[in-house]
Amino acid sequence: MKSRSILLLILSIAIVNISHAQKRKKKGSTSAATITYDDSLYNEMAWRNIGPFRGGRSTTSTGVIGQPLTYYFGSVGGGVWKTEDAGISWKNISDKFFNATSIGAISVAESDPNVIYVGTGEACVRGVMTSHGDGVYKSTDAGKTWNHIGLENTMHISSIRIDPGNPDIVYVAAQGSAYAPTPDRVVINLPMEVKPGPKYIL
Repeated sequence: MKSRSILLLILSIAIVNISHAQKRKKKGSTSAATITYDDSLYNEMAWRNIGPFRGGRSTTSTGVIGQPLTYYFGSVGGGVWKTEDAGISWKNISDKFFNATSIGAISVAESDPNVIYVGTGEACVRGVMTSHGDGVYKSTDAGKTWNHIGLENTMHISSIRIDPGNPDIVYVAAQGSAYAPTPDRVVINLPMEVKPGPKYIL
């Protein structure tokens, strides 16, 4: 009689455990419901090119103090681009003015956001594929028009710094030829009237 009671107890415990295990298994195997959408919801959607239309690498970009939505970037093979809506749309602002499309440096004057300096020629040397430029360009109307202001022989410009209080005083870091000794591998103080040659101020 005693052994029969023990056996019934063991069987009861086993049945309870099996029941719990089956409940847990059912809970875990529940698959997520498939969601479907009406295809007509997509009828108004269309692909669009958000640019830039001339792609390539970029080694320089800058914002504008006091204008949080305005930015410029220079492509190593596609000129200078500008956005006035924080990058939603871009337009090329150099094609009609620059003789070189490779851009190495861009700087906007802190004291006058209309004054922009651009150094041409990418400075990131990568074997025989590095594109060179033809010096420095300057805009005084926020990129609407440009003038070439010299330093034709510098070939690759990596950085431009403008005096915070005077937009006509500029320092240019120039690499010169990437493949031979050159006197144009210098840091240059470039007031507007300085032209390439022995008048460089180091």
